[in-house]
Amino acid sequence: MTTTRASRPFLAILAAAALVLSACSSDGSDSSAVTTSTAAPDGSTTTGPEADTANPIDRYADYQSISYDDPAHWVCRPDAEDVCDDDLDTTVIEADGSTSVETFTADPDAPIDCFYVYPTISRDETAYSDWDFSPDEEGAVTFQQAARLGSQCRVFAPVYRQMTLTSLLARFGGGEAPEDQGDPYADVLDAFRTYMANDNDGRGMVLIGHSQGSSLLTKLITEEVDPNDDVRDLLVGAYLAGSSVAVPAGEIVGGDFTNIPLCTKDGETSCATTWATFRASEPPGADGLFGKPRGGDGVSGCVNPAGITGGDVPLHGYYPTSAVTILSAVGAGSADGPKWIDGAAGEAIDTPFVSLPGLTTGECTATETGANVLLLSVHPDPGPRADDIIGDLIGGWGLHLVDVNAVMGDIVNRVADQSATYAN
Repeated sequence: MTTTRASRPFLAILAAAALVLSACSSDGSDSSAVTTSTAAPDGSTTTGPEADTANPIDRYADYQSISYDDPAHWVCRPDAEDVCDDDLDTTVIEADGSTSVETFTADPDAPIDCFYVYPTISRDETAYSDWDFSPDEEGAVTFQQAARLGSQCRVFAPVYRQMTLTSLLARFGGGEAPEDQGDPYADVLDAFRTYMANDNDGRGMVLIGHSQGSSLLTKLITEEVDPNDDVRDLLVGAYLAGSSVAVPAGEIVGGDFTNIPLCTKDGETSCATTWATFRASEPPGADGLFGKPRGGDGVSGCVNPAGITGGDVPLHGYYPTSAVTILSAVGAGSADGPKWIDGAAGEAIDTPFVSLPGLTTGECTATETGANVLLLSVHPDPGPRADDIIGDLIGGWGLHLVDVNAVMGDIVNRVADQSATYAN
C-alpha cells in the first residue's frame, strides 16, 4: 500500500510559521436575496438576483476602482479565460484500488458569485508581492481552492499585494526582512468594492479565503459586511479556513462579528464556516497558534464543512496529482507529485485531482489545550490505495496547508445547499 505523508524539511516548518504569522498580522496596517425588477418589452417584469438590468446596491453605485479595473489584476473572473477554466476532472480511487473518473462541469449561469482570497503563497523577494502573479503560486492555489466552486458560482479571485513568504520567513528565522511597505487589506477592499460596483448586480455572494486570505476577509466582513444590512443581505455564506473567528464561550455570534453567526444547520445562509485542521493523532499543543482567538477573548469557532451539526463524519477531499501544489510553492512538496495508488493503476492517473472515499473523517473538537479545531482521522485499508494524505508540517502547525483540499467537496456541496436556500 502507498504512503503519501509529506517529508518535513526545515523550509516547510518556516513556511508554515509564515502562514500562521500572516493570519495574525496580514491586514497590512494597523437570508434573503435582494431582488430587482426589470421591465420586459411586453410590459411584464422579471424579478430575482439575476434580473438582466440589475444594478449595484446604492452603497457602491459610485465607487471608482483604484486598481481592479485592470483585468491583469484578477487571477480569475467569469468573463476571462484563466486558471479557473482549466481541467478539474478527478480520479476517484476506492479502497480496493478500483478507479473511475469524475468529470467536472462549470456552470456559466450559476445564480450566485464566489469572491476568493488566496493564502500566503508568493515567493517574491520583496516584503510584499507585486501585481505579476505566478501560475505556480497564486495561480496554482486558486486552481486548487476556488476553481471547483465554478460548478455553483461565478468565481472572482483578485490578485493582491500580499505579505510574502520571503518577508515572513526572514522575520521568523531571525534574518533581515525586506523593508518595503505594503497594505494587502487595501487591495482586497478595493477588489471587493470594485466587484460590488461593477459585477455583483444584487447577486448573492460567498466569501472564501485561506490563511492570510481568511484574515483579510475577516477584517473585510467586520468592517464592510457585518455592520451593513444591505451588504449582509447578499451574503450567502463565508468560508474562513486556517484562521480564527472569535465568539463568546457557548455562543455562535458576538465576538469578531456582531450580526453574522457561525453556521449551525445545513442550508443556513448569512453565516460563517471556519476551521483549522489537525490530525486527531497530533492535536495542537499549548503553544499552537490555531484554534484560539488572536486577541485572547472568547473561544475560536469551529464549523466542519462536512458536518455542520457535529460528529465525526466522512470528509470529501480533492487532492492534486501534480507536483505544482500549495505544498511545493512553500517548499514542502514532492518533486514528482504524490503517489496515490501502487502499480500500473497509479501510473495511469492522468487527471489533475484524486478523491479518496472513506479515507478520512473529521470532527470539530475542543482539545485539552483549549484549542477548537477540526481533528482529521485517517482510516487506511490494506489495499493498494494510499494509506495517508499529504500536508503535514512539523512543530504543531497541523494540516494547515490542506485545510481546503481536505474538505473541498464538502465546501462545494454546502455552497450548493446555501444557494438553493438563498434562491427561495
